[in-house]
Amino acid sequence: MATFARFGYRKTSMEEVARAAHISRPGLYFLFSSKEALFRAAVTQALERDITAVEHVLADTGRPLPERLVEAFDQWAGRYIGPLSRDVAAVIEDNPGLLGEIVETTPRRFEELITNAIALESGQEAAASIAQTMISTSIGLKHQAASREFYLDRLKVAIALLVR
Repeated sequence: MATFARFGYRKTSMEEVARAAHISRPGLYFLFSSKEALFRAAVTQALERDITAVEHVLADTGRPLPERLVEAFDQWAGRYIGPLSRDVAAVIEDNPGLLGEIVETTPRRFEELITNAIALESGQEAAASIAQTMISTSIGLKHQAASREFYLDRLKVAIALLVR
């Protein structure tokens, strides 16, 4: 993902990816039939890793909900704030046609996880709108934030306002 982020999807060559992975170009083609297949696999792995981390964080009901929500959003979006991290998110967002349904199903899964966590403590009635507002806030903060710390500080304020 770092190589795709550095050069963008179009300008990334299989040679550059092979070099970064410390394998031969033929070895890379043995594993992935095309740059598109490699890109799809890398993004799928990253998104699945993020969702798994969010599931783990939200399942820890021994911790306060606001704390779990901040960490869940950090796992989902916070890790993509900063120069190189922002480029990873951009290369994913700029190439949805190459990625298939994963770019739609994982954000829906994230929303579902956040909604369910809120519903357990605040009730189902308001949970969906609170979750959607948190997600919208997170997206806005990602575009404003120069650092992960700024993002998290502002997100903590928003979550404190939304979850009482």
